[in-house]
Amino acid sequence: MYSKNKVSVLFICMGNICRSPTAEGVFRDKIKKTGLGADIQIDSAGTHDYHIGKPPDRRAQEAARGRGYDLSDLRGRQVSEQDFETFDYVLAMDTDNLALLLERCPAHLQHKVRRLLSFSRRYPNLDVPDPYYGGQAGFDRVLDMVEDAAAGLIEEINRNAK
Repeated sequence: MYSKNKVSVLFICMGNICRSPTAEGVFRDKIKKTGLGADIQIDSAGTHDYHIGKPPDRRAQEAARGRGYDLSDLRGRQVSEQDFETFDYVLAMDTDNLALLLERCPAHLQHKVRRLLSFSRRYPNLDVPDPYYGGQAGFDRVLDMVEDAAAGLIEEINRNAK
């Protein structure tokens, strides 16, 4: 259960085995390095139930490991109705998943739902492309985009904490 005294962030893609666990792992690492780890709760989920209980894609884990991020303890889950109440930030990886989330989210909570790259300086308001059917370069591109957005998200959280 998540404490409402903490900021909570949920990253969401379609199956929760590539993009959103990558974002969770990157953000978890960056938050830990800032010393805010105790103040921020982080999770990831998928809009679909394809990979519940499964670890992140092997290629996502390898790409992340190459940059010093460990995704091995993460397991896929599907976003729930309660997540819209629980999390302060519900961050979709792309326009399609954003639309699915907004369909499910109660109107009074839709302000929490955004695209992850709305926090990016280098890739503002773009979609994080799904690397599942591509090669290794796609997983590296996801990492580039997620790392940039994570920095912007940390800045936003720090601004709002003041």
